[in-house]
Amino acid sequence: MLVPGHLYKRLFAFCLCLFCFLSSLHAQHKSPCFKVIAFFTGKNDLAHVSYVQEANKWFPKMAKTYHFSYDTTSNWHNLNQKFLSRYQVVLFLDTRPESTEQRAAFEGYMKSGGAWMGFHFAAFALNNSAYPQNWDWYHQEFLGSGEYVSNTWRPTSAILSVEGTHNAATKHLPKTFKSSPNEWYRWQNDLCQNPNIKILLAIDSSSFPLGTGPKPSEIWNSGYYPVAWTNKKYRMVYVNMGHNDMDYEHKYDNTNRTLSYTFNNKEQNQFIINALLWLGTSSKSNN
Repeated sequence: MLVPGHLYKRLFAFCLCLFCFLSSLHAQHKSPCFKVIAFFTGKNDLAHVSYVQEANKWFPKMAKTYHFSYDTTSNWHNLNQKFLSRYQVVLFLDTRPESTEQRAAFEGYMKSGGAWMGFHFAAFALNNSAYPQNWDWYHQEFLGSGEYVSNTWRPTSAILSVEGTHNAATKHLPKTFKSSPNEWYRWQNDLCQNPNIKILLAIDSSSFPLGTGPKPSEIWNSGYYPVAWTNKKYRMVYVNMGHNDMDYEHKYDNTNRTLSYTFNNKEQNQFIINALLWLGTSSKSNN
């Protein structure tokens, strides 16, 4: 029996709607590929606070697009074995754990095959400061960078050279790209001399002079400065980005506006999501 044309069209439209609905329902109930927990402090430095707020808007969008889950906590007491066992990737958005128990839990998590991505201040350590270098495993072994030495100022964009061309984190990136404005760090240790460290991004020489001062030490004119790397012994990536430019000239009259955004950069975003997907789906054996 032939179906009249107008009924056929209605039947086709109904079937199409039903298919779309079922597909949507399936997607909503599909388990995430991996689970991410982001630890943050979000206090004191307004540039770091601005970055954390931005990150906690950007990562959930990426989670929907790439099918992973993204949770956050500012309670560092959650850095314990039971809590961490729920997640495949840990992020440190701005600081690091300070208690002996939290540090032991994190070290155990990483040595058991967990994955980590840290940003900017998460690697900071300077004796006689609020964040002294009092955690050798983390700063010397895990990060490999040792103590913080100095930084550029004001937050400035840099041309970055893609070094780790065979790493999944650098997939689809050009040889060089311009970063978002950032305060760039220099470290105590020469990462190039560490056989376990694989540098992924570094300041390209075309960036010099980098920084505006006013102190001469805040302007880099030469040298080799890694800004993202991984440690072959662990599933980890450190990213030096994570310091937005602010309206510092008006920080005392409550108009300290954000002038730049870390995640307002296509190539840099590609690197970060590449790295996160690599950490979330790889194993320690293929790091």
